[in-house]
Amino acid sequence: MKFSLRFNNDLPVRDYIRLAQAAEAAGFDQFWVSDDLFLRSAPVILTAIASATTRIEIGTCILNPYTIHPAEIAMLAATLDEFSGGRFNLGLASGAGDFLGWVGLEQSKPLTAIRESISAIRGLLAGERVPMQGEFLRWTDEAYLRFKPGRQVPIYLGAMSPKMLEAIGELADGGLPLLFPPEHYQTVQPYIAAGATRAGRTTESIDVAACIWCSLAEDRTAAADVLKDKIAYYGHALSPLILERLGLTQADFTDIEHAIMVEHDPLKARGKVTDAMLRIGVVGTAQDLIPRLERLVEMGARHLSFGPPLGPDPLEAIALLGREVLPHFRSRSS
Repeated sequence: MKFSLRFNNDLPVRDYIRLAQAAEAAGFDQFWVSDDLFLRSAPVILTAIASATTRIEIGTCILNPYTIHPAEIAMLAATLDEFSGGRFNLGLASGAGDFLGWVGLEQSKPLTAIRESISAIRGLLAGERVPMQGEFLRWTDEAYLRFKPGRQVPIYLGAMSPKMLEAIGELADGGLPLLFPPEHYQTVQPYIAAGATRAGRTTESIDVAACIWCSLAEDRTAAADVLKDKIAYYGHALSPLILERLGLTQADFTDIEHAIMVEHDPLKARGKVTDAMLRIGVVGTAQDLIPRLERLVEMGARHLSFGPPLGPDPLEAIALLGREVLPHFRSRSS
């Protein structure tokens, strides 16, 4: 079993150093940081983490080829991997159309963009010239890294839609599918397996992280409030496939999105998050978390990934997970 943590890029950089050191001490295998627009820069955060840790792997969840050119993504991946001593994982996806719209970018042909970007990045990381005449990338034979990359950095693909989930199985070294709710894994896995079969691969060769949102604390109300804030900010951007499983539609988030984006009233938005929406993640104590994680493992999950907000006190949540949850599952898999 693998275990990882995922954080948004909304905290001061020094906070991530403490969180990553706590995660390494608690026995986590990976530490991921998002790169959402207009928040802090994930590559800078991860560089700071790499300098303050020795074992834990680090990764971006996610970069997209619209706001960062694939050539620069390859440069970034090779450099961060070099600096971290071979501990970097590249999380890549097509991004969220709503957020790209903030800066006037159109999410054109997302699957094509990802396919061509992965091909180009892998070629660059192999030290090759990468001329391309694709639909998304058109490069000359001068497209190559002017330094020798240390290795072929693993590429993890973030996905929510069926076709992008299939692309995990077909193209990626690993996957970062968002599971809203956690039981969504049983819907996601067949798509990944179909992509792997089409490419002549096995799912066992792909590190699929079962990515859930959780909020842990001894005070369940405090834990719920923190998760409600997360849902209020991101809920409108979730895919129809995920919302359908929860019995929701994007229209259910209209008033919440208005409270966040127009009225700038997060407390009002929190109050509009329903119990059905709260089922997107897991709330409560570590012992509340274990039964739902056990169902994930029964479905075939071999990598459990705990995502933001984690709880009112993320350091406490990491300690709880390391003390009560990770040993429970490690003892089962040994």
